[in-house]
Amino acid sequence: MNRHSIPIVRTDPHISAAVDYRDQQEPFTRPQPVRPPEGAPNVLLIMLDDVGFGTASAFGGPCRTPTADRLAADGVKYTRFHTTALCSPTRTATLTGRNHHSVGFGVIAEQATAAPGYNGTRPASAATVARILQGNGYATGAFGKMHQTPTWEISEAGPFDRWPTREGFDRFYGFLGAESDQFSPVLYRDFTVVDPPCSPEEGYHMSEDLVDRAMEWIESVGTMDPDKPWFCYLPFGACHAPLQVPDSYLDKYRGEFDHGWDRQREITLERQKQLGVVAPDTELAPWAPDLPHWDDLDADQKKVSARLMELYAAFLEHTDDQVGRLVDRLQETGALDNTLVLYMLGDNGASAEGGMEGSFNYLAGLNGYKQTTAEVLEKFDELGTPTSYPHYPASWAMALDTPYQWTKQAASHYGGTRNGLIAHWPEGIAESGIRDQWHHCVDITPTILEAVGVPAPDTVDGVPQKPMEGVAMNYTFADADAEDRHTTQYFEIYGNRGIYDHGWTAVTLHRAPWLMATHGLQLPAFDEDRWELYDTTVDWSQARDLAAEYPEKLEELKQKFLVEAARYQVLPLDDRTVTRNAAPKDRPPHPLRGRTSITLYPHMNGLPEKAAPPFFNRSYRITATLETGGNPCEGTLASVGGRFGGLALYVLDSKPVFCYNFSGGGLTFVRGEVPLTAENREVSVAFEYDGGGIGKGGTATLSVDGVVVGTGRIEKTTRAIFSMNEQLDIGINRGSPVCDEVDGRFEFSGRLHHVRIDLPGEGRPETAEERRRVALATH
Repeated sequence: MNRHSIPIVRTDPHISAAVDYRDQQEPFTRPQPVRPPEGAPNVLLIMLDDVGFGTASAFGGPCRTPTADRLAADGVKYTRFHTTALCSPTRTATLTGRNHHSVGFGVIAEQATAAPGYNGTRPASAATVARILQGNGYATGAFGKMHQTPTWEISEAGPFDRWPTREGFDRFYGFLGAESDQFSPVLYRDFTVVDPPCSPEEGYHMSEDLVDRAMEWIESVGTMDPDKPWFCYLPFGACHAPLQVPDSYLDKYRGEFDHGWDRQREITLERQKQLGVVAPDTELAPWAPDLPHWDDLDADQKKVSARLMELYAAFLEHTDDQVGRLVDRLQETGALDNTLVLYMLGDNGASAEGGMEGSFNYLAGLNGYKQTTAEVLEKFDELGTPTSYPHYPASWAMALDTPYQWTKQAASHYGGTRNGLIAHWPEGIAESGIRDQWHHCVDITPTILEAVGVPAPDTVDGVPQKPMEGVAMNYTFADADAEDRHTTQYFEIYGNRGIYDHGWTAVTLHRAPWLMATHGLQLPAFDEDRWELYDTTVDWSQARDLAAEYPEKLEELKQKFLVEAARYQVLPLDDRTVTRNAAPKDRPPHPLRGRTSITLYPHMNGLPEKAAPPFFNRSYRITATLETGGNPCEGTLASVGGRFGGLALYVLDSKPVFCYNFSGGGLTFVRGEVPLTAENREVSVAFEYDGGGIGKGGTATLSVDGVVVGTGRIEKTTRAIFSMNEQLDIGINRGSPVCDEVDGRFEFSGRLHHVRIDLPGEGRPETAEERRRVALATH
């Protein structure tokens, strides 16, 4: 059997056929399915989102993770494991075994440009580990956050090559974007949008749902083919914002963070030394410039900041408990002993994207509407519930990345890239304990392939494959003192960059993570960046900069970074964040490119915002063609966004309504006072934008069959984004509602033929200054 080429083609013996079946002497053989090598393990790859190294109790952090603790006690715990500092890049590197720029994911999928290292399009020459295992006879399933499908391909037209079930997964259940509402997510099963199994009021939470679906799939595979191993990829949306937790977890950490982030760093470091996950002489790395210390806050700021951290800790514990349910089930069925569990405690460092004071509605912050502590206090008791979309202050991210410098997005320093990893495999790991070998998420795929006993293929589906760029970690399973095998690794995100080489690190922070798009920000030229140098063989936390002492070593590593950057498609360096694909030459494809109108139908899946008509900073018209049959009716005609920002055209008590939900706060309704009749055929809303800048107001005019039935003034409009995972839906509401007077699916009860969306005049701003101003509005 040639496992170097997928699909595997078996050579069956030639058997001569008789003319008459009664004369057939030599028996025929049936084609046999491809099977993995004898004894190949099941593989469970778990990935948490936005969890820093010093967060989970398994690595000395303040958030209780009993399942991680349990798996670490019987497995191995990696203390020098690294990610890319950002989510899409880490996920792609993890699943392909190639560096993220090598496969087009130098940044998140939503910011793709035309540059090869940043085009957001995984090449066929880098097949995923799921496709390799599938081709070797594994059942494969993914349950959770993917964030690798190009946004412009998430429509009925596809193409579907980079959807999970075309990337090697037999089954997929989860979401495709960067983040999701935990109580009201927009979910896909394979290629189709599906409803959550129950409502938030009935106890729904996405982390629990994902584990339920994963367990059902694993049990189904095991029931129907007990000899077939499986690969289960379980990437949670937790603990990315919003920090939303079930009621039973809301008070688990009350009062536990009143001491603040500075003291928490000290407590965490002491625990880390006791656990042996850092060296005994490790120092706290320097505090980030401009971030406030705990004593800089007033009483109200401390109250809000502590509460937001309590919610994050509860969120993580709840997620770990769901992992525990799955592990318990594997143990009950006897599958755990021969299951390789790889538990990644984070896809990057903790997130500093909550800003200096945190927020009640994190999406408002993404539009540049910075919420104050006073505003959060007004809704203090709602924090963590379905009516909130909160995030903690950036200073907590520093504490959660203890003992390192910086946070998520800072690919330069270990605060952005060092994450906890636990491997558990009773039949394959000879000695439990701590492993200090240096490794990177690009090593996960080679590790899985070596554990299974199959090679990295030379061709997959007829396409020659790029060589694996990661190093298998299996050599550490039986030898805690083995010499490192991953000895050189570059890092780069948004111009923050660095290189690790045989214990040395040369790093430079080009842009602070909380300065994603700050008005008037002047970044230095790349050749003006100040580089730092650390010898991590004696300085575990990058606390002592040796650049002045060893200038020749620093120059050597800077040159080595350029060599690696050229090799892996990092060049040209690009420090743009939200403006990255604003210019026409950089824009990714879009279903509406070159069109000023589109007609959508209720039978279609929804469109994510990046693939939907743009409703920001412009005029538009939404026209629904319908029939009531002369009966009372109600329901959604068109809706985009949700509870934390969006707009909706709908019918309530047979009367047409338009609602605009301003992300910065406040609802505007335009209502028709006369019920629809059997003769009515069209309901429309025309929004006339004032112009003169971004986020300005305008007038909404509601009409029935061309007759105006209501007008309303909208003083401010959302600048750039309603949501990260809600959709433009036709005839139904998926996800959270735009306003509380509509709830659940709110499917139109009459007959909705279609909805036409017209975008008169020019599309998005075309001048460089206009593009810059729109982009700046997103942070």
